[in-house]
Parts: sequence; C-alpha cells; structure tokens
Amino acid sequence: MEDELSFSDIYGGRLALQRRYYSPSCREFCLSCPRLSLRSLTSVTCTVWLAAYGLFTLCENSMILSAAIFITLLGLLGYLHFVKIDQETLLIIDSLGIQLTSSYASGKESTTFIEMGKVKDVIINEAIYMQKVIYYLCILLNDPADPHGISQVVPVFQDCLTAVTLPWRASLWCSSCLLLDGDHGICTD
Repeated sequence: MEDELSFSDIYGGRLALQRRYYSPSCREFCLSCPRLSLRSLTSVTCTVWLAAYGLFTLCENSMILSAAIFITLLGLLGYLHFVKIDQETLLIIDSLGIQLTSSYASGKESTTFIEMGKVKDVIINEAIYMQKVIYYLCILLNDPADPHGISQVVPVFQDCLTAVTLPWRASLWCSSCLLLDGDHGICTD
C-alpha cells in the first residue's frame, strides 16, 4: 500500500512524500526533492562565461575562455555528485532498525543504518535559517554511558527543508512505527 502527499520546501519547490507499507512492522518514507532548475543552471553558466569573456577582452588570452568552460563543467559535476540530493528515504523495520538513504542527482547513494536499540526517540527540531524558522525531523540516539542521556541527534530528510507540516506528519508516522519504550509490537496508524 502506498500514500503520496505533496508539500513545498522553504524555497517554494515541490516535495513529494511517499509512504510505503511492506508489512505491519516495515514501512518506508520516501521524500523526493525538486529537480535541478534549468533557469538556475543557465544563469550560473551565463554569469561565469560572461565574466570570462570580460576578462578575455581585457587580456586577450584564449586560455581564460577554456578555463571558464572547464570550471563550469567541473563545478556542475561536483554539485550533482556531492550536493544535489534528489531523494531521501527512511526505512523503518520494527525490531531491526532504521536505514537512512540519500540518492544524489549523479546516481550516487549514501546509506546509514541505526540499530533499533540505539534509538531513544523521534523529535521535531527547529532551527533559524536566514529569516525563517524551519523544522526538521531528528532521531535521538541513546548514550551508552548515561541511560537517560542522548549521545547524538541524527537529522532525517536534511536536504529538503520544509515548513512544520511535513516533519509533524512524518514524526507521527515514525513514532507510531517505532518501539521507543522497549516493548515489542507492530506499527500502527
């Protein structure tokens, strides 16, 4: 079974959240981020090339134009491979753990697994970003030395910054699926 909801990020881009139910104890939340805008790509490319052409007219050295093309291509490839995330996935398996996966625009994937015994709670954290207050989902991890302490805060869906609606719904869905009090059970809505 699959649900899909639409949200907007803090820049006005469209986000799609899909909930997939594989079994009562296994769910997946998949957040698709906005694609790379042709307008922003064109404006950055034109700015770099116009600056290079301006330098070319002053120096009359064709290496400047070649360097501008080379820098633009390397910058685009680096951005697509290391920065631009297309999709973030949160897979929750009740008794096993949580898997966080980020899929980049270049096809690269980054995966992190958190054992269920290390999860203390799922919270909505807030931060100030420029002039806005943004909210994002976080997983609190138990501190092995202090049973009541927190060792780490792991942000979920960190590339797609949203208003409060998405983290609030995702928090409810995750909390209903996670066993945070140590009992064994199944995910509920």
